[in-house]
Amino acid sequence: SRSRTKPKKNLLRVKQSPLTYVSMGRLHSKGKGISASALPYKRSPPSWLKTTSQDVDESICKFAKKGLTPSQIGVILRDSHGIPQVKSVTGNKILRILKAHGLAPEIPEDLYHLIKKAVAIRKHLERNRKDKDSKFRLILVESRIHRLARYYKKTKKLPPVWKYESTTASTLVA
Repeated sequence: SRSRTKPKKNLLRVKQSPLTYVSMGRLHSKGKGISASALPYKRSPPSWLKTTSQDVDESICKFAKKGLTPSQIGVILRDSHGIPQVKSVTGNKILRILKAHGLAPEIPEDLYHLIKKAVAIRKHLERNRKDKDSKFRLILVESRIHRLARYYKKTKKLPPVWKYESTTASTLVA
């Protein structure tokens, strides 16, 4: 009778910690960053916070009239005014409050910053025509702009006739 040998098992095993997160990769790079700020467990406002929702609404409107973006407003409220989460105090997010008062930006914030980046790269390329890497990065940024614009048109946050054009982009972010 023939003796049968067992197949060899894979000797190189990768140990996985119990807190291994599988996250989606970034669009145009290898990164799979999982760092994020931890949200408070309790959804109710902290007991030490004495600010009312009316005061928070007024301060949000005041900062928006100064020209700050919703994320900048949130950072100021968190760091200077001690309001950890606007939604826990007011029941609404910052952008909803701005929309209710008619102060919301016409272009969503992430799209605005991508357009701003594309304008800066274009300005750089006017001075440095041979910078091939910047040309490539501009293509990547503009493809992200087109992808985001398509999403915002689908969700009706942008009008269906809105179109990104590199010639008129500097007027959008000026």
